[in-house]
Amino acid sequence: MRQRRAVPRGLRRGITLRMLAPNAVTAMALCFGLTGVRYGISGDWERAVLSILFAGVLDGLDGRIARLLRGESRFGAELDSLSDSIAFGVAPALILYLWSLHAMPKFGWIFALAHALSCALRLARFNANIDVEEQPHKSAGFLTGVPAPAGAGLTFVPLYLWLVTGEEIFRAWYVVAPWTAFIAFLMISNIATYSWSALRLRKRIRLELIALVGLLAAALATQPWLTLLLICAVYVLLIPFGILSYAKVRKQPAV
Repeated sequence: MRQRRAVPRGLRRGITLRMLAPNAVTAMALCFGLTGVRYGISGDWERAVLSILFAGVLDGLDGRIARLLRGESRFGAELDSLSDSIAFGVAPALILYLWSLHAMPKFGWIFALAHALSCALRLARFNANIDVEEQPHKSAGFLTGVPAPAGAGLTFVPLYLWLVTGEEIFRAWYVVAPWTAFIAFLMISNIATYSWSALRLRKRIRLELIALVGLLAAALATQPWLTLLLICAVYVLLIPFGILSYAKVRKQPAV
């Protein structure tokens, strides 16, 4: 009589209830990313961008929910990477192509692909290094390159400018294509960028920070595109400081 192969206990139980919430949030982020493509096809550029940005908010929540509920899993990590690749790689690439890059002779689609491919390569590098002990950037509290959600937000800068000013120059392919290539490079680069754990704030400015976050939320509600431009400008300006800060950390003797 043929003997049945034993099924590992963890696989037999499937996804536990506490794993359901963070994975559901990840799935929502994926769906919002694809919904942005739907709005892009219909020419509703504001909703297209907002869909991607909301996917970014959900992406920032799923990991924290997983840690809070102790619901981390290999399944969740794989789903998160697939969601990020679609929501912050494929979807922004299609939106940019439909909005501007389709007007570029011959190579417009190549620049759109550059963003999607760079996002996928970045996520693949991240997954490949999950179990690697020697990660200089991570051990120092920094990220390697620009993360996928930030890359998606930054690549929309010409679109923000177009929404604010109405000037067609910001929609021109010769403006959008170089910017898209620049952000794609930042995503797959080896430069050190700030992560939340790398930021050190003084205890005396806690109330000021709370006030700033509240005002920022109000600004996003009233003037979203100008506020997003300001956030993107600050992020880009912080990149050189991140590189210098990491260089200082590397020079410090190991304790």
